[in-house]
Amino acid sequence: MNEGLAAIRKEAAKEKGMDLRVLDMGPVVLEAGAVEQITPYLEACRYTKVIIVADETTFLIAGQSLEAAIANAGIAVHVTLILPNPQGDVIADEASLVQCILEIKSQSAEVVVAVGSGTLHDIARFSAYATSVPFVSVPTAPSVDGFNSKGAPVILRGEKKTIQSIGPSAIFADLNILALAPPALVAAGFGDMLGKFTSLFDWKFGAMTGGEPYSQAVADITENALLQCVEQVDAIAKRTPDGIRILTNALLTSGFAMLLFGQSHSASGAEHHLSHYWEMEFLRQERRQILHGAKVGVACAEISALYHRLTNEPLPFLKAEQQEAARQLIGQVPNKAAIRQLLAVVGGPSEPRDLGIDEALLERSLREAHHIRPNRYTLLRAYNEGSL
Repeated sequence: MNEGLAAIRKEAAKEKGMDLRVLDMGPVVLEAGAVEQITPYLEACRYTKVIIVADETTFLIAGQSLEAAIANAGIAVHVTLILPNPQGDVIADEASLVQCILEIKSQSAEVVVAVGSGTLHDIARFSAYATSVPFVSVPTAPSVDGFNSKGAPVILRGEKKTIQSIGPSAIFADLNILALAPPALVAAGFGDMLGKFTSLFDWKFGAMTGGEPYSQAVADITENALLQCVEQVDAIAKRTPDGIRILTNALLTSGFAMLLFGQSHSASGAEHHLSHYWEMEFLRQERRQILHGAKVGVACAEISALYHRLTNEPLPFLKAEQQEAARQLIGQVPNKAAIRQLLAVVGGPSEPRDLGIDEALLERSLREAHHIRPNRYTLLRAYNEGSL
């Protein structure tokens, strides 16, 4: 992945004003056996107190062997297993954050090692930020693009909030581990990437109509990663070594694009707002949570359906030239049927009902989800508010 990171920097260097310093980090290793390089990295950094953040599942997958390797190197290591909520889900809420922060402090840890998928990374990321220590990313499934993001989506008083914190100081993505991830997690990662179809549209729309900052280089980097996944959907569905490498590389590339821009516009639009809305509703109803990428993929299809429908309607909240430009951009977004077909190929859910989302919740989320990120100028927001 270091070569991929160099390619991202080269592409971004073409655009005046991009701050490339944010991509100056430690090793980014995407290869078989990557976990074996973690302990030497910790030794080279001269860390003497390490805390591993995992849950019961990811500890058995990678945390246990990593704990032993670190201890054998003479480094003090402590494991924090994040406790699930009453429904059995590990979520990034106040209880998990306080648990993690208190253990970092009690152990006087110098670095946090996040072993797991998206939620565990969000918990570790925010907790490391709150305690002013770095964190190292060790993904155990190619399920999300947030491993190397600075944003930490957390649940505070039942509401989803994304808090800017810190990115990882190093990433060790072991293909041997990632290739064994359950099919549902692989499908979720693919769904998270498909969401870029609508997020990239919303970003360009927001720049065009709402004056949002925009980077063509970052958009191109993200789109290229997305299209690589679409082109290799069969390999990803079969979970071949190359398919898993392509998906994981795309997820990390999307994360680096967000780091480069400093915000998540390239990877998070109205489809993510729907996903967050559904997550909060399930928490309120005390229902089991759904994988983030699974929600994003299904939401992408629903947002695409709405946006394509709007091309046949007057858009009085836009100027005439903006209406035409928006219609042309929507035409470049795959329709609902195409997105659902791609989701079906990887074996993921493709319709709201597959997630347990009924028509009433879907319609309500399409009316209200834009309030989750009121500073984002998506077409969903423009349509619901009637004007910008």
